[in-house]
Amino acid sequence: MTEMMTSPKASALNVIVRDAVLTGVVALVLAIPFIGLKSESIGVSMELTTRWPLMFAIVGAVVAGRIVMSLLRARQGAKVFAGQSHTRTGDAKASLAAWGGRHMVAIGLAGFVFAALLPFMPFSNRYVVDIATTFLIYVMLGWGLNIVVGLAGLLDLGYVAFYAVGAYSYALISTQVGWSFWVCLPLAGIFAAMFGVMLGFPVLRLRGDYLAIVTLGFGEIIRVILMNWVAFTKGPDGVSGIPRPSFFGAPFARSAPEGVTTFSDLMGIEYSSMHRVVFLYFLILVLAGLTNLFTLRMRKLPTGRAWEALREDEIACRSLGINPTNVKLSAFALGAMFAGFAGSFFATRQGFVSPESFTFMESAIILAIVVLGGMGSQLGVVLAAFALVVLPEWFREFEQYRMFLFGAAMVGIMVLKPTGVMGRREPTIRLHPTGQSEEPEVSQ
Repeated sequence: MTEMMTSPKASALNVIVRDAVLTGVVALVLAIPFIGLKSESIGVSMELTTRWPLMFAIVGAVVAGRIVMSLLRARQGAKVFAGQSHTRTGDAKASLAAWGGRHMVAIGLAGFVFAALLPFMPFSNRYVVDIATTFLIYVMLGWGLNIVVGLAGLLDLGYVAFYAVGAYSYALISTQVGWSFWVCLPLAGIFAAMFGVMLGFPVLRLRGDYLAIVTLGFGEIIRVILMNWVAFTKGPDGVSGIPRPSFFGAPFARSAPEGVTTFSDLMGIEYSSMHRVVFLYFLILVLAGLTNLFTLRMRKLPTGRAWEALREDEIACRSLGINPTNVKLSAFALGAMFAGFAGSFFATRQGFVSPESFTFMESAIILAIVVLGGMGSQLGVVLAAFALVVLPEWFREFEQYRMFLFGAAMVGIMVLKPTGVMGRREPTIRLHPTGQSEEPEVSQ
């Protein structure tokens, strides 16, 4: 009897030790070239230095983490095997998402008020406003990709292509034709939506990994075209001298040609270079807010419900009479449109665009924001964008380990919470409990 009781424990311990040793070996093999060895430039020569203590410390931390994870899994499995209730564990995992869902309106309003007051707070300066502007660009891109990936369930690895189309549309039209930002902004969204439809047609029959490969290739095709069509896009040199947006015709400049009133003269204030920075910040804040409101509204309309139906089961979607072709094309077009708007803003903010700004890494970061935050969650996109865009600026001493931490976060979220931090699928239609009215209640 004693042997029968101790045997499962010994077997589980052997499995944990074996997994820990295997994890340590893999971590050591990867850590030697990336952490243990480091090249340093000394004058005109290059020397190879070692960092063995740091490497062994990181490998030890990885092994310890693997042991802790295995013990937690074994404990949870023992509870389930013994017939104990584990609903509290499930509730704890979903508590953050459920809390965010119940207080979504209050959180959104509080966040918008804080964002509106940020440039006027005591700690605010040009650096803070610039970081906040970049953060809002990625939030807007994340909300746009959330339509395609989170709501419609279409894995898109080439989303940066639409971002590039919007940026180059504004850059080329403004520099070649001379149209203003306010005229080019909707055109950039329209052009990006057209490219979204062009991408949608070839991938109508594809799903999963095949869809991801095709969209990845589409993103690289756009980048290669921008790099090699020198006569039109100026190739690797990029497009410079992109005009800045004005405030109802008033430029943000110290002086202006005769007959043109500057922003500082219009407002009767002293000129400051911060005026343009703050104006651009409020501009992207409004664009991101409109993107959020549009997405929330679309989710309550038949088109948004069709997106979610397609995500859950395409076969059932067809059996209900929903046309998957129109649903997919609408998701690609609308998601691309918001990327075009963000690209147009990026071009006018930087004053210069080049193909190097639209690499696959940008698509990976935007997709990671959607996945980490929770596919379909608007608040989750904001939290994930904050973690991937703002936090690295605060902890610059870990810059060389940024991609390592980025990968660790992806692996961790897939293991601990595959649906994302705020991932929670809310039914569109709720029925009252038994005994109450049988009329359906539309979930808000």
